[in-house]
Parts: sequence; C-alpha cells; structure tokens
Amino acid sequence: MFRTLAVGAIAAAAALAGVGCGSDVAPTVAATATIAPTVVPTPAVVAVATNTAVSVARATATASAPTPVATPVPTATRVAPTATPTMLPATPAPTATFGAALDADGRVLPNPDYESELRAARLKPSEWDTDFSLHTVPYGEIRFVIPRDNIPSIDAPAFVAPDEAGEWLADVEPVVALDVGGDARAYPLQILTWHEIVNDEVGGLPVAVTFCPLCNSAIAFDRRLDGDLLEFGVSGNLRNSDLVMYDWQTQSWWQQFTGEGIVGKHAGRALEHLPSLLISFADFRAAHPEGKVLSRETGYSRNYGVNPYIGYDTSGGTPFLFGGKIDDRLPPVERVIAVSAGGVDVAIPLSVLQDAVVVNYTLGGRDIAVFFKTGTASALDAAVIADARDVGSAAAFDAELDGRRLTFGAADGAIRDDQTGSAWSMLGRAVEGELAGKALTPLAHGNHFWFAWAAFKPDTLVYEGVDDGG
Repeated sequence: MFRTLAVGAIAAAAALAGVGCGSDVAPTVAATATIAPTVVPTPAVVAVATNTAVSVARATATASAPTPVATPVPTATRVAPTATPTMLPATPAPTATFGAALDADGRVLPNPDYESELRAARLKPSEWDTDFSLHTVPYGEIRFVIPRDNIPSIDAPAFVAPDEAGEWLADVEPVVALDVGGDARAYPLQILTWHEIVNDEVGGLPVAVTFCPLCNSAIAFDRRLDGDLLEFGVSGNLRNSDLVMYDWQTQSWWQQFTGEGIVGKHAGRALEHLPSLLISFADFRAAHPEGKVLSRETGYSRNYGVNPYIGYDTSGGTPFLFGGKIDDRLPPVERVIAVSAGGVDVAIPLSVLQDAVVVNYTLGGRDIAVFFKTGTASALDAAVIADARDVGSAAAFDAELDGRRLTFGAADGAIRDDQTGSAWSMLGRAVEGELAGKALTPLAHGNHFWFAWAAFKPDTLVYEGVDDGG
C-alpha cells in the first residue's frame, strides 16, 4: 500500500503547476496525512491555473538537509565473462490495436477518422495548432490531465558551481549528469520534478533534459531534427503514465519515454537519445569539480528539495494514471536499468545489481558493462528528498576500450577490470591502475520504473542473475 500523503501531495502538486514567476503564493506541503489509493497525488491532476506568461511566450514562438546513511558497496562474486545470465522470458506482445498508414517514404499518412477518435478522447484539440490527422498511437491511449505549460519548462537555465550548489543540494540527492565535449552539467531532480523539461545547450549541442516523475524516467535528447531546432514544453497529457511533450515550432506531441513523435507534423519521427547518467550529486562533483549545476534561480517560486510525490515508489505500489496491463515479472515500481542494443531490450533490476555490483553482458551483439553504486537517494520517497531512502544508481557502458573488451567485477569495495585490475568510478572512468585516466563510452540507458519500461518495451528481457550451474 502507498504511504503517499494526500493533503500534502495535493498542495505541493498544485503549487508545482500553478505558481508562476513572481507569485506571492507560497507552495506548502503537509507532512502527516495519508492517502487512499484512489486519490492521485500528481501535479497533473490537481493543477488548475495556467502559467499565462509561459503560454503567451509559447504561442508567440509557435506563431513566429540531513542525508541518509549509505550502505557500503557489497563485495560480490565476480561475474565470469563466460557465465550464462538467467533471463525471464518476455510475455507475448499484445495484438496491435492501431496501425498508422505510411507512404512510400515511411511518412505517416492522415487518418480520415481522426476527428471522431479525437472527440472521444476529450483531448481539447481547439486549444492546439496541431495536425491531429497525423498520429501513430490511438487517441484513446492519451489522457488529458491539465492545460499545457501548467508545469513550466525551464527555457533559459542558469548554472552555478558545484561548491555553491552544495549549499542547498545534499550529496545523496539524484542529478541527471550530461557531458558533451567536456561541458559537464548536473540537473538536480529536486528542480526537474517541478519543471520536467529543461531546454539547454551543452557543449554547443542543443539538448532537452527531461524527467517524468510518474515513470522515474530521466532522459536527455538532441533537440535538432532535420536541420530544425525544436524547443519543448509539457503538454499536460500522459500516455502510459508518461509525460507527453510538445514542441513549440509545430506543436507536435512527443512521447518522453521513447523520444518518438506521436501526434502532428513529426508523428513517426524520433529524437536522438543522448547518454546521460542518473547519479548522486556527490559522484558528479567528485568527477566534475569544475562542472555546472542547474541553479534554483529558475524564475519560478517552487519548493525545490521537497517531493510532491511522497511514497510513490513504495514497493508493491500501483502506478498512478496507468491504464495498461501490469507486467508481473517484476513489481511495478521496481527500478531497473534499461538498455537497448541491436534491436534487443533488457531490464536489469537494481535489486539484482545491488548484490552483483557489476554485470558483464552481451546485448544485441554488443558487449556492455553495467555498474551499480549505493549513495543515491530516491526523489520520490520522503517529503524532503535529502531524507529519502538510498536506492543507489546504475549506469551502462560500452565494454570495449581501445579495441579490447574489458570485463569487470567488484573487489575490495571497488569496481575493477579483470584485465588490468584498474579501479573504475561510477561514471566509467579509471581512477587508478594501468588504465587510470581512460574512460568508457556511456550508452543511452535509463533508470526507470519497471511498469513503464515494460509498457513501452513489452518484449524486453529481464536479467535475473548468473546461472553458475549450482
């Protein structure tokens, strides 16, 4: 059962969506109420006031504390490179209920029946300048929750040095770490939870750093598409409990979890995922003492550091606003590191990784290494993120370095490669030994909730561990 707060979560959620820049309304969070499972403590439900300044700007653009004690890294038996991982087979994929027609170039063709489907879905098309005849998913799968931009994206982000951020950001708090050409930036979830999208430029690359709290999906994208530069906002719609973004330029709708255009001019197109890490602030600061951290000076008044989704990731809980079938191979809100390669998808539960620390695996013909480290707090547990339980973090890397495949294991409280014994950090950098200074190539991956990964990737494999024949 959920431990989620009712009054507190609703108040925080309303503040999340409804307090604009310069508002005198102070968002508050109660700390003692309980919630029935039928009450949805999400900002997408309780927010009612639009952010007028943001909406006008978008329309114009379209037209023109204490920390938890981390447990030590467990000493684990090394995973032998030849070991066979035990997998839970994928459940049969459901029969498709919708198939968009494509032209000879693979472009989505207009659906002649879209108007009736759109009306039945109650998605408020009159409020959008979107070509709704083009869509790749049934409109019945998309749920309108609040008007667009009620959760405002950050479009002119400011940054501070890690030492300055340390005055308000606890070491254990989770951040999305993105490094493009040596320009390393951290986006704290204590801020992203209240905005969900940051339009930024990192290392000269236009990026969108996104976070959907309901799916625990932190994903970065390249904002370029066919030579055009897109900027993204929060549509106020959900699909499979996941954030549906929109771009200002065409008002096409995009699935945050997959980066796919699902409605409008860009339906059927896909954004490029950028490798990013969901790690603790301490790990980011240790690796990038000269890096940049997203500032709390966002232009909005929010209770940064407070979690409006208290207890959402409680074990055994049921996802909010999710109407699909739960894949029962894992608990719905089990955290998994999800990786795709060569047309194959795999989910590795963090509960398995916590014991193994390292997994060496061949996925779709590609050798990968997955690292786990304790010391990262949940952003969706306690009322104050810094007080939340330690859920750890995981990261995936290409295991080939300078033409040689490396395999890894945990020994003496460190991650070491079997070939040279060099020690490696959570960010995939050799910090001592023969390979000191070398870095593995990070792979695009996610630390998602299982229910969401399974909903979008129903054929995924689930890694259970290594079958040693015993």
